[in-house]
Amino acid sequence: MADGAEHRGTGGGSFRRRVFYIPGYDPIHPRRYRELYRREGAAQAALSGYDIALKPKKVRGPYGWHVTARIEGRAVHSDVEVLVWSDIVRDSMDQRILGTYLQLIRTAWAYIGSGALFRLMRLRQGPIIAALYPIVVLLAELLVAVLANGLIYWACRAALPAPWGALGGGALGLAAFVQILRWFKRKDGRIYAYYLMHDYAFGAQARGANPPELEARMAAFRIAIAEALREPYDEVLVVGHSSGAHLAVSILADLLREGLPEDGPVLSFLSLGQVVPMISFLPEARRLRADLALMAEQERIAWVDVTAPGDGCAFALCDPVAVSGVAPKVQRWPLIYSAAFSQTLRPETWASLRRRYFRLHFQYLCAFDNLPGEPWDYDYFRVTAGPQTLAARFADRPQSKSRIDRAVNRFTTVA
Repeated sequence: MADGAEHRGTGGGSFRRRVFYIPGYDPIHPRRYRELYRREGAAQAALSGYDIALKPKKVRGPYGWHVTARIEGRAVHSDVEVLVWSDIVRDSMDQRILGTYLQLIRTAWAYIGSGALFRLMRLRQGPIIAALYPIVVLLAELLVAVLANGLIYWACRAALPAPWGALGGGALGLAAFVQILRWFKRKDGRIYAYYLMHDYAFGAQARGANPPELEARMAAFRIAIAEALREPYDEVLVVGHSSGAHLAVSILADLLREGLPEDGPVLSFLSLGQVVPMISFLPEARRLRADLALMAEQERIAWVDVTAPGDGCAFALCDPVAVSGVAPKVQRWPLIYSAAFSQTLRPETWASLRRRYFRLHFQYLCAFDNLPGEPWDYDYFRVTAGPQTLAARFADRPQSKSRIDRAVNRFTTVA
């Protein structure tokens, strides 16, 4: 375990924690995470027999909340802050229909032309299906619009004399083509093709390198975490969900390079539903691969990675360092665990959720209604509001036997 990490959180008095949550590619206001924490935390507390409550935030930061809890017989105070980059996400999604189809071409070329897609296929099928889904759906929508255009054009040519049939058919066909594509875009709140296309295009726009606006935001996040490490907390916990996991890797690697305070709180990292290979397998992701290698061998930050085979949007049980081809000779991190949705959720709950792919991708942040009661089983609220550090909580738990830790990536150069 990380130096000293397993020894914190076992004394008397209340336990103090600062939590920094880094969302994935999400354009929605961060209040959704507070309400999710409030609702699901109350549900998990009722199921597991502990107390947890939310109050207004007590620390600086753009958005967060304060948690008071009594878990495992000890009082805990956690200050949770959402590190917001939803504005960057919204800006990247501000594309017209033509712009989205141009993104489709560039993104497909980034993954197919580099060979990254074929390497990723050797890991998990779920994320690859999720990546191909927007391409297939958007092309199908385009095909429908083209067919409608052609049918209207030929119907007008057959019904009207020349040249009015051709002129009228062309105009009406073009209008139908545009309106059909606009209709599909308006309905994307149910289909998610445009959303997913923007998501993958954002990561692939520089072939794996971070865009400047994201690097600037990550630097601000790093400063916020560094300030918390000078406060009297028992633990500073960084949680990276989905795309937020690879942002957290780079942020924490930069903190290590700057130097962590020797007498500060324990610094821990929890990655949930990570999709790191979608970026690290691209040719220009040298910065991320270097950060993964550093995080894998360092001794100061405990890193626990939790995914689940039932989550079709994540690279479940894939060691993000090893599969990226940058594992050092002595690899300490991450520890790979499964949330095992099919076991930790009741059969009726699992049956109701297993086809709701986006909801399942957020299950890590929600209540589990079939936990066997062991304190080391994955429980987001014990991790973020319980009286043990991340390393101590998982100290005696063996890693998943089904983890994938073979090198698959073609690109292994680092910054």
